[in-house]
Amino acid sequence: MNATWRWEYPRYDPAAERLVEALCTLGNGRFATRGSAPECVTDDIHYPGTYLAGCYDRLTSTVAGREVSNEDMVRLPDWTALRYRCLPDGAAPGDWLTPDHPALRHCSVSLDLRSGTLTRRMLFHDAEGRRLGVTHTRLVHMGDPHLAAQRTVLRAYGWQGGIEVESVLDGDVANEGVDRYRALAGRHLVGHRAGVEAQGTAWLSCATAGSHLRIGLAVRTSAHPLAAIGAACTDTAARQTLVLPVRRARPVVIVKTAALFTSLDRPWGDPAARSVEHAGSAPDFPTLTASHRAAWQRLWNEGEVRAPGGSGRALRLHVFHVLQTLSPHTAELDAGVPARGLHGEAYRGHVFWDELFVLPYLALHFPETARALLMYRHRRLPAAREAARRAGAGGAAFPWQGGSSGSEETQRLHLNPRSGRWLPDHSRLQHHVGSAVAWNVWQYGRATGDTGFMHGPGAELLLHVARFWADTATWDPGTGRYRIRGVVGPDEYHDAYPDTGAPGIDDNAYTNVTAAWVLARALDLYGVLPAARRAELLAQLGTDHDGLRAWEDVSRRLYVPFHRDVISQFHGYGDLAELDWDAYRARYHDIRRLDRILEAEGDTPNRYQASKQADTLMLGYLFRPDELGRLFARLGYPMDEELWRRTVAYYLRRTCHGSTLSSLVHGWVLARQHGADAWRYCREALLGDITDIQGGTTGEGVHLGAMGGTLDLVERGIVGLAPDTHGLRIDPAPLAEVPASSFSVCFLGHRDVRVTFRTARIGIRVPPSSRGPLPLVLPGDRRESVAAGQERWFSLRRR
Repeated sequence: MNATWRWEYPRYDPAAERLVEALCTLGNGRFATRGSAPECVTDDIHYPGTYLAGCYDRLTSTVAGREVSNEDMVRLPDWTALRYRCLPDGAAPGDWLTPDHPALRHCSVSLDLRSGTLTRRMLFHDAEGRRLGVTHTRLVHMGDPHLAAQRTVLRAYGWQGGIEVESVLDGDVANEGVDRYRALAGRHLVGHRAGVEAQGTAWLSCATAGSHLRIGLAVRTSAHPLAAIGAACTDTAARQTLVLPVRRARPVVIVKTAALFTSLDRPWGDPAARSVEHAGSAPDFPTLTASHRAAWQRLWNEGEVRAPGGSGRALRLHVFHVLQTLSPHTAELDAGVPARGLHGEAYRGHVFWDELFVLPYLALHFPETARALLMYRHRRLPAAREAARRAGAGGAAFPWQGGSSGSEETQRLHLNPRSGRWLPDHSRLQHHVGSAVAWNVWQYGRATGDTGFMHGPGAELLLHVARFWADTATWDPGTGRYRIRGVVGPDEYHDAYPDTGAPGIDDNAYTNVTAAWVLARALDLYGVLPAARRAELLAQLGTDHDGLRAWEDVSRRLYVPFHRDVISQFHGYGDLAELDWDAYRARYHDIRRLDRILEAEGDTPNRYQASKQADTLMLGYLFRPDELGRLFARLGYPMDEELWRRTVAYYLRRTCHGSTLSSLVHGWVLARQHGADAWRYCREALLGDITDIQGGTTGEGVHLGAMGGTLDLVERGIVGLAPDTHGLRIDPAPLAEVPASSFSVCFLGHRDVRVTFRTARIGIRVPPSSRGPLPLVLPGDRRESVAAGQERWFSLRRR
């Protein structure tokens, strides 16, 4: 098999094990299981975990003398647990074997991206010369979203006797995978019951403590050669024990086939009973593997982004993890985009704005999944409307961190591990998340032409966000502009002005410019709606035509601050002190989390021109240069190439890149400018999780937004693919380090449109269909089209 389809770790390194577990997670868009060794239990090295999309629970903890309530994505029972020991003829039983046992001589892990399987191989060699080879192969079925399976093959070398195997279904688990959350309550599962059916299928039933979600897991354990299976159950676990004969050249094979059901499933049924039935009737491991591979092959046909060399290999891994979290099965669920995937417990499994970086890819490859993720937001529109009402505004204010209900889940306190202090958290003031929702609605509509969605749920989302911005903006006679005060921008480090008690800053440029864009697009969409739908929406919004005229005024007169001939990140940013960057780098070396460093010193980033991540420069991620120019012109401000170049250079020198999204955005913006450092940042984005660039955070869950963003970097950034009113626009920003790419997209109902990009030309192949030609807009606004059943190549040089 081509090595570019394998992700391998050739040796066991306890310090890297959590990283391996996260990057070797297997999932199917409904649930996922970390790539942990079956032999291991939770400790400082290993963290087995299984997570279900949309499965949240709330617990109350006492922190710094205050009661705080947190909702978490729940860690589910461990179905993978398996331990074994040798029973040599005439000798005492050996120890239970694990990767940490001194008899381990070899351990390798291989993730097969093409087939979605994980293989762990180990060789144990004891002091008497006896050897045992172990091979685990695991899958989480991409065809059947309820199934997973694990096959273990044991081979004896130089001895014979028996193997004692214990197969465990373990429900005694808690959320404890993130060190800084250890002071918080994490026992989400209650009401455990366990048993083993007569045919040998073990089962476990439990429920979440606060949300009362019922969970049923069943595991069918089979073995070759056949052996009697003993069973012993506690309230929280079912254990099955087998003693299997071992002979030379006769491997022992144990297969665990797991089924997971919950009370979220439709049609409804008892989760435990359904899991027992499903596990018991599941096909054997070879049959499951074949159908699982076939399901993955279909996804790769529709979703792969090909590029040469190491970049292509990293992109393939990123596609793999995006699709394990957000597959076509997700379209059947009520689930959002968890910022850290289904791979761990960082950010408590919450939904932030990361769909902004993932949905452009999904809209062009899996539009049904993209639509479902937008419907997750739409179903939470009532909660967002209530949040806006409490803030004294109309419309909708989406939460910075969301989960099950759509209420704000951002913590009120957060821990600085450097100082050990719990500090106020004001990141809930990042109201720009609403603009991200609106932007995704607009991009989806452009990509799919889904009028039903855009006139229905899409219009409600877009117009309610616009109403919030119109109500939040206040008129300032001094500037002759509307202003948006008391917010936090994408930077996150600046949550107040120095030496003030009130949280928030005023007129964050990214917030204000995107708010103006949302208002303008909402009015555009409103203008094409049928009259009856317009009247219905006005009634929902509690406004009238005069109110919409006010929207128009706000959209043209929002304030954007400037200083020193650059766009100010927010009003007053240019008045802050300059940081001695060289001194801090010399003292701490890694200053990505500058906020923690400064707070531990008794200082605050609020005093400095120092940003965590791209903030103002996010405008260059969302909008092409011509779009950004038109947007600023609508606001009555100049925007030319030189102003933007100065702005990019200014913030690049003042950003510490404390988020994996930062290098992605900076690489994107510099690529558009043909900047010398573009590849350095793009490469960092590609390798962010692979090399654990944030220093231990990947083991807590992958950074899904950054992974999805690299796919978008190739398609929307380098190739310049953008859905447009006149067709599929292609406006490339070539990078020498990624000289070619290819992928298949969906656009306006055309599926499997093959795009093959070379630096100076592009090929478009449209499959045969009854649809009309696919319209294109090439550099220089050149209009072309490709008929169904044809392939055409075009020069990308401007005429």
